Amino acid sequence: MATAKDIPTLAEFIKPFVADGKLLDRTLAEFEDLLPHFFVAEIDGHIVGCAALEIYSRKLAEIRSLAVSPDTQGLGVGKRLVTACVERARQNNIYEVMAITSTEGFFMSCGFDFTLPGEKKALFYQTRDEF
Repeated sequence: MATAKDIPTLAEFIKPFVADGKLLDRTLAEFEDLLPHFFVAEIDGHIVGCAALEIYSRKLAEIRSLAVSPDTQGLGVGKRLVTACVERARQNNIYEVMAITSTEGFFMSCGFDFTLPGEKKALFYQTRDEF
């Protein structure tokens, strides 16, 4: 679980992922808002991964800012972070958890799918080219 003192380090940690277009940049205020549901993975006192659960309503939450250091990918860090987010959603009785990603295979290996029971799908419309 992340603490307020982790925010500057988390902001630095995600910078390469933002630069690569894998994540959206986060303001310090956004980190603070997500803090109660922000998870951090550490090895030898160094952050190697992070993920947050943003709760939109009692029905829907989203896994946000999932990042794992390239040198620790493949060790299960990402899956443990996703599991922590899903468990937090269960604890809060959230009905559905979504993830917007370019690595759908990873999320499918965590139990996510393109459709929900009853063939419900999420559809998106982008209103401009840049965020």
